[in-house]
Amino acid sequence: MDSTPNIAKIGALLGDNTRARMLSTLMHGKALTASELAREAGITAQTATSHLAKLEAGGLLSLQKQGRHKYFALANEEVANLLETLMGLTANDEPLKVLTGPRDAAMRNARVCYNHLAGNKGIQLHDSLVSKRFLSVNDGELTLTKKGRVFVQDFGIDLDALQSSRAPLCRSCLDWSERRSHLAGSLGRAFMTQFEALRWVKRDKSSRVVTFTKQGERAFNEAFTQ
Repeated sequence: MDSTPNIAKIGALLGDNTRARMLSTLMHGKALTASELAREAGITAQTATSHLAKLEAGGLLSLQKQGRHKYFALANEEVANLLETLMGLTANDEPLKVLTGPRDAAMRNARVCYNHLAGNKGIQLHDSLVSKRFLSVNDGELTLTKKGRVFVQDFGIDLDALQSSRAPLCRSCLDWSERRSHLAGSLGRAFMTQFEALRWVKRDKSSRVVTFTKQGERAFNEAFTQ
């Protein structure tokens, strides 16, 4: 029996433009209803339900029921990382288009990727932690150092709580706009949560864009220099 992973199955799910658009919409990390996703994709609710059922069956989406409502979200961070990588590959076709318009410029600067920080600011965070030896990189794998543990805890992140969960603490995610790595994993999400708690950043409710306040950007640049 052939034990080769069946990547064609995932490829078929992602190969439909409507399903790809729905998945991209969920990259901000929030759970949405079928009606909301149908509106984003420009299709009927009935058609959306059919597509969502296929994505859930294929392991790309998770479904959560709350009362009469059903909410869909990306199944896990691995799915988000896959989508981010694919966005980078498609951006190679016409790279100049990502620079057109202020909305794209904002996306390039800072955005959420499954609840962690991506874009230029995400890369700055990653590179700063590595250059200060808070994170070590070995064969592409990220590890939090002893020095890094102190920094993370001093920054107000409950490291013990993160390590008690099953989710990977540190992961490298290829940034689609810059083709360099940003920090994912539970630590990446914790940093994003802390940035919001400190009021350094605000999320755009209608997109994945993250906007830094003047005070927040100054504090971020001071904390995460290279």
